[in-house]
Amino acid sequence: MRIVSLLPAATEIVGALGQMDRLVGVSHECDYPEQANDKPRVTRCEIHGGALPSAQVDDWVSRSLVERGTLYTMDEELLRRLQPDVILTQKLCDICAVGYESVTAFAATLPGPPQVVNLEPACLQDVFEDILRVGRILGHERRGLGVVRSLAERVEAVRSAAERAVRRPRCVLLEWIDPPYCSGHWNPELVEIAGGDELLGRKGQDSVRITWESVLEAAPEILVLACCGYPVKRTLRDLPILQARAGWRDLLAVRSQQVYVVDGCAYFSRPGPRLVDSLEILAEIFYPTIFGRPHFDDGSVVSWTG
Repeated sequence: MRIVSLLPAATEIVGALGQMDRLVGVSHECDYPEQANDKPRVTRCEIHGGALPSAQVDDWVSRSLVERGTLYTMDEELLRRLQPDVILTQKLCDICAVGYESVTAFAATLPGPPQVVNLEPACLQDVFEDILRVGRILGHERRGLGVVRSLAERVEAVRSAAERAVRRPRCVLLEWIDPPYCSGHWNPELVEIAGGDELLGRKGQDSVRITWESVLEAAPEILVLACCGYPVKRTLRDLPILQARAGWRDLLAVRSQQVYVVDGCAYFSRPGPRLVDSLEILAEIFYPTIFGRPHFDDGSVVSWTG
């Protein structure tokens, strides 16, 4: 069976199932597991790389979706040569991958045609179901069950430990800085399981643009910056934008040095196995005396103290 993955989370699921050898093509963003970097890239994006300022990225995304309906281009000639049996993609978010309708229309022209698998999770349980489904499709249902069982045990370990805490910290998790976007889909749930109270998030729904005033009014004790698709270093470049906003210095999270920049590329924005790592990162932020801070040591989280 020859697999093509059009999104990083699907590639990570294939990796967790131990099937990277069957993966013959990946998207331009797939970079984990490490073997993904040796696979042919079957998509591209004009602004991939994070060079543009965040406000310009947001504007380009909005205009491109209106004008073209998609942000990405498939290498159709390469896909034909790869002859996939299965194409893993999604229609959850037009910003995250090639438009689903474009993928299915093109797949119908290929020999077979290949099976197009839509991964469309809105919560953590949906991600687990996606892992099980991909496992069944690839003929490795037992391996899928083992992966999900292990992930679920880690989730319950965080949940039970966080429940012992005396109080829940008030938190805002932003998925974009300029303009600000609240957390959506699985991220408010992760905050909840980790023992926090997400003040602006939309559990199980799309992340949406919010006003800076709403952040000020929420008055979070902890502010987590998990910019979609951005590693820590890139998000740190945008911190001066927040520092320049009216009321920044008055935020309790700022005054108490409880502002955290997390890796939104490897974690939080990828609905695959590493969402559980994202959960553990939040638990470390909220309750360091309970969970310690191993992800701080590896650079996945930076505490802002400026």
